[in-house]
Amino acid sequence: MAHPRHPAHARPGPRGRRLGLLAAASALVVGGSALAVTGAGTGGAAHVSAEVAEVPVGSGGYAETMPEGYSGPSDLDGNPVSPKVTDDFEGPAPTNEWWSSLIFQRYADNPYGENLFAHPLSFLPHSGGLDMGYPDTHQLVGEDLKYEYTAVADLALGVSGLDSPDTRTAGNGDWTVTAHWEGGGSTLRVTLGQGLPFAYAETSGGDAEVTFESAPDIWHEDGSTVGATVNGRHYALFSPSDAPWNLSGDTLTAATGDDGYYSVAVLPDPDDLDAFAPYAHSVVTDSVVEYDYDESAATLTSTYSVETEAREGEESGTLMALYPHQWEHVTGDLTDLTYASPRGEMRVSEGASFTTELTTQGIMPSLPTVDSADHDRMASLIDEVLAEEELFPEPGDTYWDGKAMGRLAQLVPIADSIGDTEARDELLGLVQERLEDWLTAGGTRQFHHDADWGAMLGYPDSFGAATELNDHDFHYGYFVSAAAMVARYDADWADEDAWGGMIRLLIRDVASTDADDAMFPRLRSFSPYAGHGWASGHAGFAAGNNQESSSEGMHFAAATAHFGALTGDEELRDLGVYLHTTQASTIARYWQDQGGGTFPEDYLEDVVGMVWGDGGDYRIWWDGGHEEHYGINYLPITAGSLYLGHDPEHAGMIYDSLVDKLGGEPEIWRDIHWAHRALSDGDDALRMFEEQWDTYEPEAGGSKPHTYQWVSTLAEFGTVDVSVTADTAHYAVFDDSGSRTYTAFNPTSESLTVAFSDGTTLDVPAGETAVTSG
Repeated sequence: MAHPRHPAHARPGPRGRRLGLLAAASALVVGGSALAVTGAGTGGAAHVSAEVAEVPVGSGGYAETMPEGYSGPSDLDGNPVSPKVTDDFEGPAPTNEWWSSLIFQRYADNPYGENLFAHPLSFLPHSGGLDMGYPDTHQLVGEDLKYEYTAVADLALGVSGLDSPDTRTAGNGDWTVTAHWEGGGSTLRVTLGQGLPFAYAETSGGDAEVTFESAPDIWHEDGSTVGATVNGRHYALFSPSDAPWNLSGDTLTAATGDDGYYSVAVLPDPDDLDAFAPYAHSVVTDSVVEYDYDESAATLTSTYSVETEAREGEESGTLMALYPHQWEHVTGDLTDLTYASPRGEMRVSEGASFTTELTTQGIMPSLPTVDSADHDRMASLIDEVLAEEELFPEPGDTYWDGKAMGRLAQLVPIADSIGDTEARDELLGLVQERLEDWLTAGGTRQFHHDADWGAMLGYPDSFGAATELNDHDFHYGYFVSAAAMVARYDADWADEDAWGGMIRLLIRDVASTDADDAMFPRLRSFSPYAGHGWASGHAGFAAGNNQESSSEGMHFAAATAHFGALTGDEELRDLGVYLHTTQASTIARYWQDQGGGTFPEDYLEDVVGMVWGDGGDYRIWWDGGHEEHYGINYLPITAGSLYLGHDPEHAGMIYDSLVDKLGGEPEIWRDIHWAHRALSDGDDALRMFEEQWDTYEPEAGGSKPHTYQWVSTLAEFGTVDVSVTADTAHYAVFDDSGSRTYTAFNPTSESLTVAFSDGTTLDVPAGETAVTSG
């Protein structure tokens, strides 16, 4: 997550006590105009404000102006902020990036930005340019609960005379950014990116200037190429061939002129200079990921490309350092060059692109209900949920209302599977009504499009979703998931000209794929190179950005795949598959050290609650119990959570690790941990539920009938078997001591025959889930 929150050992759930809400806003719409009605604080008298512009979208719509009484993106002091960009910057402002502190000024006294962890390099902007370093060693901090590769400053990139009042964003790609400084008669632009060992500088108004943090050891000096070691780390500096470097004290300068350029690269070893020199002036100008989902072959192919411009010579391409989740699945050859990073060893590719190939495991919308479960008890438990006094928090906000809708939506197919159509329809009605309330402008709950930042902001909000642009995938994933469930039973509801148009806007806010989208930045909440999202909109931390609830990012991905499939939108479905499959390749590795190689050997925790730009931290945003440190990366439990059990042995080890820490079975969020336990031992999970079902309090996004259905199904089916794939996006295979169970969901209006890779076939009626054994 993106900022502190407090514990909850019972409901309302993982984020702890609710934040104090600003006065709720509603609107009276008369003859097409909207009059905002706001409460004067809690229990205060309502008053009519100025007219609020409303933009209709199908059956719903959003507010074009911010509802009265609320705030948009702000600094820490509560002052409104606008994107810090240059005049030539194009498109909506990206946020939730590893570099977002450049564009979102979180602190009034820092107009430059915080540490930027690009891996393998780290950077820190300031008035005179950009500090650069290679954090190649770690330390343990916070009572050894965090390991971090602390940012280092080995040298500073600049231009003579530069004294800039701020740093601005001039442009960006999918994992690269160009920062801009201007002042004192000089201008500097530097392009940097994840995986890039180079930083590329453009200068005007003065000479290129690089200052070492301490006296450098110059081991190569050949006019426009200098090799130097500082603080035990090795760098190559390249200036134009007609502008050689000159050393004075600890500073190198080169007379680069008004259209000047230079580059600096970190080298694994001085002997590697010849591998870097050819790309010294092949300047990276853009970066983009392109993916292709082959449903019939169950494969996801992702190509990571950079565009380069030869400022001198004719060389194209560059060197790119791949994270472990990339190099393990890369299809081409790699060099022998390597770097250290907080994610483990990075290995280097040479050229303008590289490609990875992942197997796509299915994304089911719900699990089947087994006959061995007590259907009467399941129905009774659903009735108990429906009889609760408060099914939705009041007035509600984007997170807690989202969880409430998701909780009810998960019960719809369960009620349907046991023939309880009355409960099914009541649940659907509750979810649909609340969704429509949110998706209609002018009410107590509504969305507003902030054109300045290119973001959909829901009000009331929580956890900085509006003021810091935090967690949009976490919050809006519940809306998309609930909408997909409604669409499963009422396809017309999700039409573009009905309520689907607003849901698609929420999806675009989180993960627009169109680089020319005028309303939203590309892939806001997903960092393609890192392979996961970043929670903080502003990244205003010395440790870089962070991601706590990776599982809620996965929930958004699964929901997007389902909504796309159920509305016949293959492009949207494929986006969900891409997000889900890519993140599944990173989460167990980077949050749980699956396979080893990520966590340092002296780091004794088995999981981290949060991944940071500079490392990993067992601690979370509130003072929670061990169950919360583990479980924050499990919830919400849905059929899209089966990825947590892709390696049943590893899942069992992680569960055992928690039990060892606790000295016994989980007490907090028991249902979350029973569900996770079922992925390695369904019988044990069912035992715990049966022994405690009438004495525990479900986590806010869970319910007793859902947990009962989950553990009883997995107790019968066994563990996830990833060795068998299928030619559909929505399937799962389980193994119980050599006996396989196959299931698939058909989102279309026609019957479907699913072919599994081991030769099994399964006929699935339109709109239904089918199961077979083999």
